[in-house]
Amino acid sequence: MRCTRVALYDIKTGTFDEVVGQAKSGMVPLFKESQGFVSYGVAQVEKNAFVSISTWETRAQAETAGAKAAEWVKANSRDHFTLRSNYVGDLAIDTGHREPVPTAR
Repeated sequence: MRCTRVALYDIKTGTFDEVVGQAKSGMVPLFKESQGFVSYGVAQVEKNAFVSISTWETRAQAETAGAKAAEWVKANSRDHFTLRSNYVGDLAIDTGHREPVPTAR
């Protein structure tokens, strides 16, 4: 079963567009190079807050991604945004996940 990581961040300085730029140049490559990576997205949910949503093949990989993200934020962006909360959970519904179709014999 796939897992997702949802992290809520507060923007301390700058704009959401600046956050998106940082995510594209920093988090996207970091996650794409990580084992079990499926997808990643960022959405503004309040004027000064956004969520990061990533999907992973396993819970352990999702939890590892959380640790990697925290390290990256600490090293690169802690003056611009900070983590408010982090969640990891098993996906009960995953419309992006396709079961293999049996082949006719």
